[in-house]
Amino acid sequence: MTTNGYNPYQHAISQLEPVAARLGLDPGIHAMLRTPRRELSVAVPFKRDDGTIEVVRGHRVQHNIALGPTKGGIRYHQDVTLDEVRALSMWMTWKCAVANLPFGGAKGGVTIDPKKLSLGELERMTRRYASEISAIIGPNQDIPAPDVNTNAQVMAWIMDTYSMTRGTTVRGVVTGKPIDLGGSLGRNEATARGVAILVRHMAPAYGMSVDNAKIAVQGYGNAGAIASTLLADLGGTIVAVSDSQGGIYNAKGLDIPALREHKRREGTVTSFPEAEPVSNEELLEIDCDILVPAALENQIHAGNAGRIKARLIAEAANGPLSPEADKILFERDVIVIPDILANAGGVIVSYFEWVQSLQEYFWTEQEVIDRLQSKALEAGEAVMAMAKQEQCDLRTAAYLIAVRRVATATTERGLFP
Repeated sequence: MTTNGYNPYQHAISQLEPVAARLGLDPGIHAMLRTPRRELSVAVPFKRDDGTIEVVRGHRVQHNIALGPTKGGIRYHQDVTLDEVRALSMWMTWKCAVANLPFGGAKGGVTIDPKKLSLGELERMTRRYASEISAIIGPNQDIPAPDVNTNAQVMAWIMDTYSMTRGTTVRGVVTGKPIDLGGSLGRNEATARGVAILVRHMAPAYGMSVDNAKIAVQGYGNAGAIASTLLADLGGTIVAVSDSQGGIYNAKGLDIPALREHKRREGTVTSFPEAEPVSNEELLEIDCDILVPAALENQIHAGNAGRIKARLIAEAANGPLSPEADKILFERDVIVIPDILANAGGVIVSYFEWVQSLQEYFWTEQEVIDRLQSKALEAGEAVMAMAKQEQCDLRTAAYLIAVRRVATATTERGLFP
């Protein structure tokens, strides 16, 4: 979020610049990659339950179409800004490219706290937002998905709204939708599963193992909660987790099945017994081997990067490390599996769902998991090989692969007219 002087779009640009220079990009191609192709900002009026009308702002940004139609989530949060959506759309372009998917990047957001809405208000707001952006989305144009504070039900409302304007059911307009409406098995766990697959595979290359590792997870939402479970199943000891209300810590390890039930019942992890309270900021600096930031952007920055004790960081969130933090951690030999690789499991399985929706032919959950593992490991191996070849950190390596793919496609397509 754009707070305390932090601008996520400038963050995204600052990550592109050194890679563009390293690749020797043509200045015109570089300018195209810096600039989102299309931005739509809309007023979203909707009726509250008491009959009053509220108006909020919504955005949809499509960053690049060189590799295919754009793809990216929609988030509902009171701090959403256009610059944040721009940044997220750019990160989606690189994420799709590093995973070798036929998509460009997009992102959407509405500036609202959905926790203050009734279910009816949430539906009316969602449908109005969907109608406002319906001219620029579509199964061959731009395919939304869930993100922060959105879920399968929100995607169902968007799919239905879009379908009603077209006079036919269009399953492929969104991914992350309910299974009954053409969603993919394994999609809900995909982001977290991708994180777990890559941590397990890449940690040994740096002298580490998930087995018996102490792990802290900031952000106990969908991705963070499922990642905690999967990493614990791989033998890791989850010593700390947090949500928007705060965090908990137990050096001997948390009972993850009991914690998930507690979160479901109470709505927060903070009151979980047999654990010490910690803040979200304190959790990042806890003594652990592996840290999984799964919350929002700019959580690790110049002010706290020097105090991080983890030896490996897997970015389940988008943009949780600032560029300054990247430099500090690299100098301290902390391994960072970057967001555009670590959390790409979500968009990989979204791609699978899109393919299934277009074909109206659906796969088993095991087929989805197997194909996700294959795609994730292929990308992970490519990034590690590039890092070794170029003697650079994993983020730079991932960007070198992604930016080169997009730049090559842009050059080969040329300019119209």
